[in-house]
Amino acid sequence: MIRILFFVILANTLHAKTITVGQGKICSIKMAIDMAQSGDTILIQKGIYKEGNIIIKKSITLLGVDYPLIDGENKYEIFTIVADRVTLSGLHLVNTGVSSINDTSAINALEANDLKIVNNKLDNTYFGIHLSNSIGCLIEGNTLSSYANSEAEHQTGNGIHLWKCDRVQIRKNTITGHRDGIYFEFVTHSKVEENVSYENLRYGLHFMFSHDDEYVNNTFRNNGSGVAVMYTRGVIMLGNRFEENWGSSSYGLLLKDINESKVERNVFSKNTIGVLMEGCSRSDFNNNEFSQNGWALKIQANCDANTFTGNNFTSNTFDVATNGSISLNTISKNYWDKYEGYDLNKDGVGDIPYRPVSLYGMVVEKMPTAVMLWRSFLVTLLDRAEKVMPVVTPENLKDELPAMKFITKRL
Repeated sequence: MIRILFFVILANTLHAKTITVGQGKICSIKMAIDMAQSGDTILIQKGIYKEGNIIIKKSITLLGVDYPLIDGENKYEIFTIVADRVTLSGLHLVNTGVSSINDTSAINALEANDLKIVNNKLDNTYFGIHLSNSIGCLIEGNTLSSYANSEAEHQTGNGIHLWKCDRVQIRKNTITGHRDGIYFEFVTHSKVEENVSYENLRYGLHFMFSHDDEYVNNTFRNNGSGVAVMYTRGVIMLGNRFEENWGSSSYGLLLKDINESKVERNVFSKNTIGVLMEGCSRSDFNNNEFSQNGWALKIQANCDANTFTGNNFTSNTFDVATNGSISLNTISKNYWDKYEGYDLNKDGVGDIPYRPVSLYGMVVEKMPTAVMLWRSFLVTLLDRAEKVMPVVTPENLKDELPAMKFITKRL
C-alpha cells in the first residue's frame, strides 16, 4: 500500500508542468488556468492584465515575474479562490471594485485550506485579502494599501480580513489606509507576527470572538485606534508596539469583555490612552512599558482578578484612572516615575505604597473640561491633600511594593 501511494505521488509530481503567460500564444491568466491541472505552476510575465474576476478552482501555483500588474479596473474582484493548496506570489493587484454587500477583494478565499499568499503588492483595493472558512493558511510578506485619502469608513474595507478560520499565520505584512488593518472574527489558534499596521481609519488590529490566538512583535502606529480585542479569551499579546494613536476616543489597546489573556513586554507610547479595559478578568499585564500617554491605564470598575507586575510608567499625564471606588485587581512591583517615596533599607522597593490614581485624574474623568487646569497650583494642592488623607481616590488601588528604579530585568 505504501509503495502504491509513493508511486501515485511521484506520478503526480512528474506530470506537474509550468505554463507561462505573456509569451507565445498564452496571453491570458484565465486561459492558463483553464489549461492547468492540479499541481501545475502558472508563471505570469511582467505586463498589465485586465481580465475581470479570475476564479481558481484547482490546486495550482501562480508566480509573478517582476510583479505583473493585474487590474480590477475599479469594477471587479480580482481573484476568487475556491480550492485547497493554492499559492499566489509575486503579483501586483490594483483597483478592485467597491461593494459593501459582497466584500469585494483583491483576493477572496472561500473554504480554501492550505492557501499561501506571499510577497504580493495590493494597491487601491476595497478589501485586500479576505478569507472565510479556511484552515492552515499563510499570509506573509505582502504590502497592502487602500483609499488612504478617504475619511469615511464605509468607503474602504479591511486589509486582511478573516472570518471563521483556524490555524492561520499572518507574518511580516505592511498594511495602511484600510478601515481595519487586520480583522479577526471567529478565528482560532492563529498567529499575527511582525506586521506593521499604520494609518488605518479605525483599528490597526481588530479581534471579535476569536479565542486562543497570538499577536507578537507587531507595530500599530497612528491608526484611528491601535488594537481592539473584544469578547475573547486566551489571547497572548507579546512584544508589540502601540504608538501615536491620538484622538478624543483613541487608545493603544482596548480590552472589552476578555479573560484569561496575557499582555507582556509591549510598548505603549504617545497614545491618548495606553490601555482601556472594560469587563476584563483574570488577565496578566507584565513587563510592559507605558510612556508619554495621556492616560497609561484606564481600568473600569467591572474589571477584576487582573494582575499588573513589573511594568514601567514614565512621563504619562495620568498613570491610572478608574470610574469605581474599589479595585478588584492586583498592582505590585511596578516602576512609577511620579513616586516620591523612600527606600530606607536599600532593597530597591519603596517603603510606602504608591497610589497611581490622582484626585485631579478622577475630576477630569467626570468633567473632561477640567483638563484646562492641568499644571495649575490648584491641581497640585488638591493632589497633595489627597495623598495625605485619601478620601475620593480608591483606597485599595495602590502598589504596595513600588520599584525604586526603572525595571530592565524581565520577570
